[in-house]
Amino acid sequence: MGKAKVKDNDVVFEDYFPAMVEKLGADGFIHELCKGFRLLMDSERGVITLESLKKNSAVLGLNDDEQLRCMLTEGDLDGDGCLNQMEFCVLMFRLSPDLMNTAAHLL
Repeated sequence: MGKAKVKDNDVVFEDYFPAMVEKLGADGFIHELCKGFRLLMDSERGVITLESLKKNSAVLGLNDDEQLRCMLTEGDLDGDGCLNQMEFCVLMFRLSPDLMNTAAHLL
C-alpha cells in the first residue's frame, strides 16, 4: 500500500495506491488487491484469519498481534472475525486517503 518514513521528526505515509491505479487502471488495481488477499488468506477457509495474518506478518511489516487484531477488527464488516475478499478490498480503499478522495473517478 505504501510506506512510512520520518521527516522532520514526523511520520509521513507515502500512499502508493493512487499511482498503482493510474498505472494499472481500476480493473488491474482490483486484480492486484485480490492477489494480495490470496497471499494473506487461509487457503483452507478462503478468508484472512488472525492465524493467516500471523503467518504472513513479515509481508505486512507487522509483528504485533494487537496490530493484526486491529486490522481484522477494522475490516470485519460482517462480524465473523475474519476478512473475506470484499472486506479486504474495502479495507484497503479505506486505508488509502488519496484513493478515498478520488474514488468517484474509479466508479
